[in-house]
Amino acid sequence: MPNGDAAYIKKLNRSLIISKIVEAGMISRAELSKVTALTKATISAQVANLLEEDIIIETQQDYSNVGRKPIMLSLNETAGYALGIDLDYGQISFTLSNLLGHPVSSDKVKIHDTNYSNIFNILVKKINDYKDKCLMSRYGLIGIAISIHGLVTTDEIIHYIPRLQWHEIALKEDLEAAVKVNVYLENNANLLAFAERAYTHHKSDNLVCITLRSGIGLGILINNKLSKGHDGYAGEIGHMIVQPNGELCACGNKGCWEKYASESSFLKNLSQRKQVRNMSFKHIEEELNRKDIETHQEMENFIHYLSIGLNNVINIYNPEILIIDSELLSRYPDSIQKIKSSLSSSISHYRELLISSTGKKAYELGACALVIKHFLEITMPNLVYSESTESSLLK
Repeated sequence: MPNGDAAYIKKLNRSLIISKIVEAGMISRAELSKVTALTKATISAQVANLLEEDIIIETQQDYSNVGRKPIMLSLNETAGYALGIDLDYGQISFTLSNLLGHPVSSDKVKIHDTNYSNIFNILVKKINDYKDKCLMSRYGLIGIAISIHGLVTTDEIIHYIPRLQWHEIALKEDLEAAVKVNVYLENNANLLAFAERAYTHHKSDNLVCITLRSGIGLGILINNKLSKGHDGYAGEIGHMIVQPNGELCACGNKGCWEKYASESSFLKNLSQRKQVRNMSFKHIEEELNRKDIETHQEMENFIHYLSIGLNNVINIYNPEILIIDSELLSRYPDSIQKIKSSLSSSISHYRELLISSTGKKAYELGACALVIKHFLEITMPNLVYSESTESSLLK
């Protein structure tokens, strides 16, 4: 066998072994051989390397039967740390996770302008602070992934962020030069899809996620790979026209979906209708619970237009799972049932329609999972997240 082929197979075996260890949490060498269909000799050699590299650790499991206690293998979760960043208008959110994707530290920084140099300097300072916190681990800060609320090219150049008015920005290159850590840039809706697959829907390799927050974005995961289109711009579904000759959109078209079915459009319309400034989701929830007529009418209108767009998405992608990221819908108990009742076409097929379970942290968690994937060189990490998994930094 040529050396190149042998090295490639060894790399594939390593990836498979790490994936199964992460998936199982704890597993013996014998069981690892069974689930991977690799020989015991191959398992032994690969495990020895991973132990030497501190990627995995050995633990003796409690064992009540007579005989030797089985030695279990697990990922060394403190060998390194991943930093996920959500770069949004007015705020930057940071989440540091261990190698199992458990958040160990979070922070938010308000930003008061859109100037690239000012925001870049904030990013560099915060990243260096996190680097310092990770120095005692074997691999330190293993990488950074940043959620971008805009267009990102296939070679990770920021093509355009509407709310920041950034055009053709080489943030990845600039940051890597400044902080000396691998940096990955990805669209926020793509990271939502990645987070849902990595943390929740472990059995689904094909899912579609829609985020409704400031605009509307679409993340598409097919066979465990993000589908991003030729230039990387796939998923700008918010600019699908749902109302011909409707409201003028900043993109130049009229009647775009996000002008009718994004959370920002809902808040704007309801605020104007009720003549209330700075309306919060908590306030809206209270209005819905007390059966306020105007709020319910606006909600019905929102779901009507949301369903029109969802019907188009379902017919185009035929998703196994369709996940909606929306704080507004999560506060409205009947939202999913009302949406389903509006999707009455006999040719629209999907298996599940759900509200995102990862919520506001989805973009940062997806970013952390992406970093872990690259560091471990695996196809997809099967991680677990809940509020109870959060812990103090570097225990």
